[in-house]
Amino acid sequence: MELYQLEYFLEAARQRSFTRAAAKLNLAQAALSEQMRKLEAELGARLFNRGRRETTLTPAGETLRAHAEALLVQALATRRAVGDQVALKGGRLAVGAIPSVSACLLPAAVAAFRRRHPQVELALLEGTSEAVAQWVEAGRIELGAVQLPASGDAFRTTPLLDESFVLLVPRKHALARRRLPRLAELAREAFVFYKGRARDVAQEACRAAGFAPRIACESGELETIRSLVAADLGIALLPELAARGTVPGCAVVRLGGDPIGRSVALLQRKGQELSPAAQSFRRLLIGEAVA
Repeated sequence: MELYQLEYFLEAARQRSFTRAAAKLNLAQAALSEQMRKLEAELGARLFNRGRRETTLTPAGETLRAHAEALLVQALATRRAVGDQVALKGGRLAVGAIPSVSACLLPAAVAAFRRRHPQVELALLEGTSEAVAQWVEAGRIELGAVQLPASGDAFRTTPLLDESFVLLVPRKHALARRRLPRLAELAREAFVFYKGRARDVAQEACRAAGFAPRIACESGELETIRSLVAADLGIALLPELAARGTVPGCAVVRLGGDPIGRSVALLQRKGQELSPAAQSFRRLLIGEAVA
């Protein structure tokens, strides 16, 4: 059963005449009659009472009319919804990101996206790299910003940024006035650690510098990390993105020696084409990362 057959059927029912319906549909009457015969054969029921003056519906035809009208309304709504999404006049986009990207890159990208596509609903999720990757793989979000490497082979990655780690120290700390201190010089300092993969990078860097960091406290929240450092509870070794901007009571210090860094990328499910909305958002986010 094809949608066009249902359209033909409904027109014949409205006109009560195959001749008038064919003219309305710009079809030959024989072509309309043939399609109605095929429809009746497929359904296994006679749909029309063909009289000399008019054609009326059988009980089976009346039943089909109610369902056909509902199906065509739904088909039209589906076409419009898909068309709106392709034209970015509607639809929904869900994206996820690790906290540093969420706090420092997403706001400007989201603002630009909303200006361009105000009718697209945008849902934002924040989590660890592992959580964001799971959301992408499960189809909960289309795009996810994570720290590499991404586990598994279910993803296609688009580079977003490479960044160095820096020190965030209390403004009155002696390190705030140092130029390019080396990590090995910080063995006696208390550290405030940022949970997640960034912590793994920081701990490995400390071990490579010859010491095990003394952890005063740790948190998965950027604002908490900044507040703890500002309260002189320790220093933090953070990705540069996480220390971007003015942090009250803190100073950002660049390290000397071998660089400590990480790569952040956008994940999407391998083999799945991004929606037009996701493609637009990806361009905006990459543009913000390189700005």
